[in-house]
Amino acid sequence: MSEQIGFVGLGIMGSGMARNLVEKGHAVVVWNRTGSKMQPLVEAGAMAGDSPADVARRCSTVMICVSDTPDVDAVLHGEDGLLEGVSEGSLVVDHSTISPGATAEFAEEVRDLGGAWIDAPVSGGSEGAAKGTLSIMVGGSDEDVARATSAMEAFGTTITHVGPVGAGQQVKIVNQILVVVNQLAVSEALLFAQAAGLDLSATLDAVKGGAAGSWMLANRGPQMIERDWRPGFTIDLQQKDLRLALEAADAAGTPIPGTALVFQLYRALQNEGLGAEGNHALVKALEKMSGIEVGS
Repeated sequence: MSEQIGFVGLGIMGSGMARNLVEKGHAVVVWNRTGSKMQPLVEAGAMAGDSPADVARRCSTVMICVSDTPDVDAVLHGEDGLLEGVSEGSLVVDHSTISPGATAEFAEEVRDLGGAWIDAPVSGGSEGAAKGTLSIMVGGSDEDVARATSAMEAFGTTITHVGPVGAGQQVKIVNQILVVVNQLAVSEALLFAQAAGLDLSATLDAVKGGAAGSWMLANRGPQMIERDWRPGFTIDLQQKDLRLALEAADAAGTPIPGTALVFQLYRALQNEGLGAEGNHALVKALEKMSGIEVGS
């Protein structure tokens, strides 16, 4: 590969994405705030950057995957921040899920330095990041998206150009509304099945192939039955996305009552110290109301 790719942010999603870039033949320079997280990638064949600025100076394309809007802000504007290394021809690809408004501001700053920005949030959980099967919703110009596509194909199987800069973040909000309301439906359904004395695994097999089938049901349902709360995506991160969704819906004047309900249920679980569990632990809020435990 001729173009060296930078990757900033090696958390639950970024580590798998960066590893796929390395394993599929890209020359990759990585950086992470907690330096120890770089070591497994270096052992796999990546190079370690000294700072976001260093990564941007060494790589014409830099990908970012961090948790929230303030984290992207810190990557860009902190000490030895990414913007210090951006120059004419740089392309910044933000895979984080952040504020659409902030995205527009960050993109303008990069443009002022002669670079370009695309927002490319991802969906598919840590499993998708590790397996290279993420869905990526991309906002940016045709030229910039085309330039980034070969790298994104290392970790994404569904890459959809949804519009100009900012559209990717808006579509990710659509995605998260669907995810959490679907998770509420899965939680209610499995709770009812438990209360009715049904065989939960057989019930899941009976419904997942029909009109009620979904990714959340097929992938998280078995975990819920087994009471395996390891996160593909944590409650804390899901709450951050729902805050963005509620803010965007308020700005658009759109009622999203189901999403608001899930936000409050997750808040109750966070107050019990469960924010690091997988977002499928939503069912625990309903269990508390009912005194019934799925999979017990």
